[in-house]
Amino acid sequence: MIRSRPQRGFSLLEVIAAIMLLAIAFTALMKVAGASISLTHNAAEHSEAAMWARSLLDSAFVGEVVRPGSSSGRFDRRFRWKLDVTPWNQAGTTTPDAPLQLYQLDLDVLWGPPAHPRSAHFRTLRLGGPSFGAGGPGNAQAGR
Repeated sequence: MIRSRPQRGFSLLEVIAAIMLLAIAFTALMKVAGASISLTHNAAEHSEAAMWARSLLDSAFVGEVVRPGSSSGRFDRRFRWKLDVTPWNQAGTTTPDAPLQLYQLDLDVLWGPPAHPRSAHFRTLRLGGPSFGAGGPGNAQAGR
């Protein structure tokens, strides 16, 4: 009498199901990896914008009198900036005859397409007045 052994191995249906499961898992992993790369790129752009902003704010009005107003420019091909300078007083009013005045510097750093730019905003205070102009005493400490 010939005995038949039970078949060992996988059926075609089981192999197809395993491949489908692997494909779904691989797709999910690729989406996570893509999002991670995007977040890393975003963080790098914000870090570069912060470095440009710090450089501009540290050197703004060194050797010259602080003046209210707006100015703009470019750091390089990708990053551009807009600086607004306004007198600042904690009470909300300014006294024009005061020898020293605090100024608020608002800096917007923008990058990306002009239609939908990405931006970062930075704000600091800078001390100014007649004695803080070019060559004035205490010039090195202005705004620090």
